Amino acid sequence: MEPLFHSRRAEYRDPFGAVAAGTPVHFRVRLPVEWHSRAVALRVFSADRPVQSDGMFWAGRTEDDAAEWWECHFAPPTPALYYYDFRVETPDGVCVLARGRGGAAEVRGEEGGDRWQLTCYAADFQTPDWLCGGVMYQIFPDRFAASGANKRGVPTDRVLHENWDEEPRWRPDEKGEIRNCDYFGGDLKGIEGKLDYLASLGVTCLYLNPIFEAHSNHRYNTADYRRVDPMLGTAADLRSLCAAAKERGIRVLLDGVFSHTGSDSRYFNKEGRYDTLGAYQSTESPYFSWYRFHHWPDDYGGWWGIRTLPEVEESRPDYLAYMTGKGGVIRTWMKSGIGGWRLDVADELPDVFLDALRKAVKAENPDGLVLGEVWEDASNKHSYGHLRRYLLGQQLDSVMNYPFCGAILDFLRGGSSADFQETVYSIVENYPPQVTRLLMNHIGTHDTERALTALGGEPGAGHDRAWQASHSLSEAQRVTAVRRLKSAAVLQYCLPGVPCVYYGDEAGMEGYGDPFCRRTYPWGREDKELQVWYRDLGAMRKKAPVLREGRYSPVESPEDVVAFVREDGADALLCVVNRSPDSRTVDLPAGGAWKTVFGSGEIGQNSVEIAGFGSAILVKKQKSKKT
Repeated sequence: MEPLFHSRRAEYRDPFGAVAAGTPVHFRVRLPVEWHSRAVALRVFSADRPVQSDGMFWAGRTEDDAAEWWECHFAPPTPALYYYDFRVETPDGVCVLARGRGGAAEVRGEEGGDRWQLTCYAADFQTPDWLCGGVMYQIFPDRFAASGANKRGVPTDRVLHENWDEEPRWRPDEKGEIRNCDYFGGDLKGIEGKLDYLASLGVTCLYLNPIFEAHSNHRYNTADYRRVDPMLGTAADLRSLCAAAKERGIRVLLDGVFSHTGSDSRYFNKEGRYDTLGAYQSTESPYFSWYRFHHWPDDYGGWWGIRTLPEVEESRPDYLAYMTGKGGVIRTWMKSGIGGWRLDVADELPDVFLDALRKAVKAENPDGLVLGEVWEDASNKHSYGHLRRYLLGQQLDSVMNYPFCGAILDFLRGGSSADFQETVYSIVENYPPQVTRLLMNHIGTHDTERALTALGGEPGAGHDRAWQASHSLSEAQRVTAVRRLKSAAVLQYCLPGVPCVYYGDEAGMEGYGDPFCRRTYPWGREDKELQVWYRDLGAMRKKAPVLREGRYSPVESPEDVVAFVREDGADALLCVVNRSPDSRTVDLPAGGAWKTVFGSGEIGQNSVEIAGFGSAILVKKQKSKKT
């Protein structure tokens, strides 16, 4: 049965997805003749307030005379998040066409139901081209590679492991605290020495966890925004890394932690380590206004209640100037040659700060990237008591893609392929296309279990660090995990956006949460089979321009198979992943001759057979559409 309306089909709504302000959107509904509809209206809302109600015009009957078309246009006037539904008057009363699963309509009473989302972004919104179609690689700097170079100015209270392959410290100290003060000596020169290896994986962007001076190995408790941590090297080392990476077609993305500082910092200076007058020491401190003191000095707001991470007032003019003004932190490091910023907890940064940060980045380099950490659908996220506007053209270029991460892991662990497709299609429908093409598609980070462990191990939730430290994958679990990781990587490399490999996933690293997901890279002990798999995926991606901005379309498939097409008018790519132990067959989209370019797929006359636990990527050439 044909739907009454479907937001993802061109005969009902065109163009698809998010649109630029002022773009006319054509809406059509298909109503049964026996309804005897008297009037139909498109109702548009913004922030739950009616924007307008446009009467739709009768546009004739369908070929079988069973239904009739009603249509109208709506051009969203300004960048905002709009919602819509349809009100239908019949002799029997009023009903509303509301949003059901998958973009199709369901009939509700006059009170209505869920509405469809229409994201409208600024007409001049542009995002950097250089990341599109590339591959990201995330590095936890202390644990990736050590150059062995001598360091100057390293605080004496840091503990350096003697053996690169030792286990990170995880037990509380004599005070019952976990201070994350053990180091392995990874540094910027070490990363620079591995650039050829990274280039061999097809990497085009390095995302580095924080590199600024801080008194923990994770460095999310910034002590000095204007200084590279001495354990990692110097500002000159960063410039050298950026220059050497650029020679290989790689940009460097820094982690910006701006919602809080460390209590042991030159700004707060609770420990008295610095020669500055910190906010903890005096209300006359030049940094005093940055912090949220309830009762100075010991009663202050900490990020998520953590006392060592005092929160800052990001909208304070002096803080804004320090971070985003001329000569400020953002612009200073952009001048060093970095490609942009990944913003830690972007959803906890107020609009005024995000607006100013974007302007600062783009003032130094219009191609600078601003990518935010948002765990949910960033197009309709609420925080600070209101709907956020991250993706409307004045703040973020793109975001970390946790929805895709969850969809991939859930499907491979037994979830529904329909749920996978709905998660992906919903994001593609809600996000501006220039955002979607740069999505950071990770399947694990420094904040999560290793993908290999998540895909094959016993769930770690609810277990303490002692349990996590003593558990690793059994031989049988690892076989399952590696098989699933290969499939996860295929999906990750073919979905809209940019795949991001967490350092060592390609080498077969495993581990539960912090610090076990932050072990040192196993140089010389890598899983060679996995490395080849990732290297070949990188090569495939480089040869498939359709993966830059090609449209996403799900392909009908069995419940334990995910299949989708990416196409751009010139090329088409079909990705198929079978999580079942038995072979599965998927019908090939009509038109053109398909060939397998990755994995193993047995192509028949009109279908492709994928072996149990297998995956395949197929491509075809198609004629460009005439305009």
